[in-house]
Amino acid sequence: MKAKKKINLFVDGAITPGFIAESIAKHQSKTGIGAHDIFLGQVRADQIDGKTVTSISYTAYEEMALEKMYEIREDTFSKFDLSCMHVYHSLGEVPTGEICLFVFVSSAHRGPVFEALHYVVERIKKELPVFGKEHFGDQGYTWKVNT
Repeated sequence: MKAKKKINLFVDGAITPGFIAESIAKHQSKTGIGAHDIFLGQVRADQIDGKTVTSISYTAYEEMALEKMYEIREDTFSKFDLSCMHVYHSLGEVPTGEICLFVFVSSAHRGPVFEALHYVVERIKKELPVFGKEHFGDQGYTWKVNT
């Protein structure tokens, strides 16, 4: 039986614009690709009970998350004609305005990337065991609820 290849999706802290640009640039040599679609999740300064979120600290059940991401990845490739897919999620503290989730899908044509990206992001938000503690400027916090 072939072992499952688990790709580490976690990045320590915020996902930088340089990391995103470098990921895109690496695909220039893949000339069979004609379309990319990207989702960037950014930490919002939400107002909760009169307090403003200043950052989110992300934690995860890492082994379980890698297993679940493998399942989501396999399901996505079986449903959509993709060339490749990359998913990165922050762990640790990410200030408001910074990127915490980066999903990048590629295909020969645009149709599959639009559909696949929506599918992948929705599954990640609903199924991946990643948890966010929303911090307020006064040192208080609340646990984030994904919607």
